[in-house]
Amino acid sequence: MSDWRVRAVRASRLPFTRHAAITRSGEAAPAPEHSMDPRPDQPGEPVTLERSLVDAAVYHDGRRIETPSSLSDIYRELPGKPGTMAWIGLFRPAESQLLEAAERFNLHELAVEDAIVAHQRPKLERYGDTLFVVLRAARYLDDVEEVDFGEIHLFVGPDFVLTVRHSQAPDLSAVRRRLEADPELLALGPEAVLYAVLDAVVDGYAPVIAGLQHDIDEIETEVFGGDPHVSRRIYELSREVIEFQRATRPLLEIMKSLEAGFGKYGTDDELQRYLRDVADHATYAAERVDGFRQMLQNILTVNATLVSQRQNEEMKQLAEAGHAQNDEIKKISSWAAILFAPTLIGTVYGMNFDTMPELHWAFGYPFAIGLMALVCTSLYLIFKRRDWL
Repeated sequence: MSDWRVRAVRASRLPFTRHAAITRSGEAAPAPEHSMDPRPDQPGEPVTLERSLVDAAVYHDGRRIETPSSLSDIYRELPGKPGTMAWIGLFRPAESQLLEAAERFNLHELAVEDAIVAHQRPKLERYGDTLFVVLRAARYLDDVEEVDFGEIHLFVGPDFVLTVRHSQAPDLSAVRRRLEADPELLALGPEAVLYAVLDAVVDGYAPVIAGLQHDIDEIETEVFGGDPHVSRRIYELSREVIEFQRATRPLLEIMKSLEAGFGKYGTDDELQRYLRDVADHATYAAERVDGFRQMLQNILTVNATLVSQRQNEEMKQLAEAGHAQNDEIKKISSWAAILFAPTLIGTVYGMNFDTMPELHWAFGYPFAIGLMALVCTSLYLIFKRRDWL
């Protein structure tokens, strides 16, 4: 057993990482990739060794010549002669499977570590004559109006392609059928498979872009319609757009790196045109996603402005209502004071005491009436002058 294999098997007893540590309680500490990634693992039922091998084939000059039933059969069937390659598709494989493939195809341990841990950003790395590519696929779920993201890892060597999927999307069986229906393209080798997978991932972005555009149009209508719950939807959609941006933006660097190696690694001219076409579509998708993020920021600003305006209008209406209420209170208080004055005078003169002054005064009644009129008139003029009436 090789030294690398020994190190890998030892590491596989812990979470697969070069930096795994043991806590005081004896439990394995989480891998740095897991501890730095806040996203929860996607739920999924366990995958057995048999089910994880989705499809595998050996091709010669673009045509399938063997369909091995296991990885060990593939290693025996791969002749290693010009024009022959193996394409292995794995779905949530076990560590032992990846370690076996790593030993057989001489894969770098860092790339295998990323493939096991998953939750990687899109990237392209070259380890000798093997390319390691990480892609983030996306699909729009119409029923819940959400974007579902998938992850796929590709090991592209001189005579093999190993694809590792950690989610249902993308469907690589359609990619395989497309290439098998075009033997001339498949005969171009592993790079043709890489192109087809890239093309499928980028083409899958189109329905997502259309769905996000529809959601943004709905949000604009809700914003100007005064929907009180639109802020939450803007926030949730912004998170999806940011996640989508993380999937599309690094893809441009991947395409640039591939294009930079056209001459050095002798990429076929026709395949170069296909890859440039994918790069154009990826650029368009990235630009649209950037535009979506800016639009959502603008919508959020507009929504905050409209909410502030509505709050100001409500405050203004409350202030006007309070002012009108104060005016009514002033009027009621003024008339109450005016009516209270004669009541007070009448009450004083209504006391039936023999010793009360002016009790038998001939002008007592006219004096009382005149006093009431004088007090009421004075109060009315005072309140009127102060705009209380």
